[in-house]
Amino acid sequence: MNLQHERIQLLCEQLRLPAVAQGYAAAAQQAADQQQAYSEFLEGLLQGEMAHRHVRRQCVLTRLAGFPAHKTLEDFDFGLAGGLKRAQIEELAGLAFLERAENVVLIGPSGVGKTHLAIALGVKAAQAGVKVRFTSAADLLMTLSAAHAQNQLKRVLTRILGANRLLIIDEIGYLPMNRAQAHLFFQVVATRYEKGSLVVTSNLPFSQWDTTFAQDATLTAALLDRLLHHAHVVPITGESYRLRHQRKAGLIPDKREGKGAT
Repeated sequence: MNLQHERIQLLCEQLRLPAVAQGYAAAAQQAADQQQAYSEFLEGLLQGEMAHRHVRRQCVLTRLAGFPAHKTLEDFDFGLAGGLKRAQIEELAGLAFLERAENVVLIGPSGVGKTHLAIALGVKAAQAGVKVRFTSAADLLMTLSAAHAQNQLKRVLTRILGANRLLIIDEIGYLPMNRAQAHLFFQVVATRYEKGSLVVTSNLPFSQWDTTFAQDATLTAALLDRLLHHAHVVPITGESYRLRHQRKAGLIPDKREGKGAT
């Protein structure tokens, strides 16, 4: 490396242009070989820097979202998800629902792919430059309850809701809430209403949501009214993927074999 290249490397470090620093030597040699115009050479370097920053931002947003695993729509087996309309999921993957501040509600029994789809939509959003936050309903309530006890609820709500254009809440209905928790959850939905998108998953049909929200039918009705007003409801049926894999592995008996023997 000659002295000029060293000075260029130093300038790139000071200007925070890592892709230019990394690609300059090869690009300069290619420009000389192909007798490129200076403007064409410069444009290529800057395009490389932009591409690098875009990928880096995607990685940062995906990491900060807090996904428990990396799931994509390409990995999802639509053939095993009963009642699921692939066209609906593909339309949601276009992220137009975010532009309209609409919600997505994934409903179905445990193990049919609700969390996978919720994460996959979140990954799509993060890759599009959207700030996303993934949390389970239990973890969200733990955070909000602690904030409320410390008189920090408004600040925490602003951090969770205001800073993230998409909030994903997983596993609504697995654990019942007491009245205080139910009211805290209602504040999340009410604050988000028509201002930002929610993606939520639940194993319960809407008619049973009051069993989760402290048996409070009035609060549940008000919550569902706001959640479903601008929402895409995605019902999924079928058998748990995990149970299906265990059955194939012979870890649990196949009920169908028992029926066939009678």
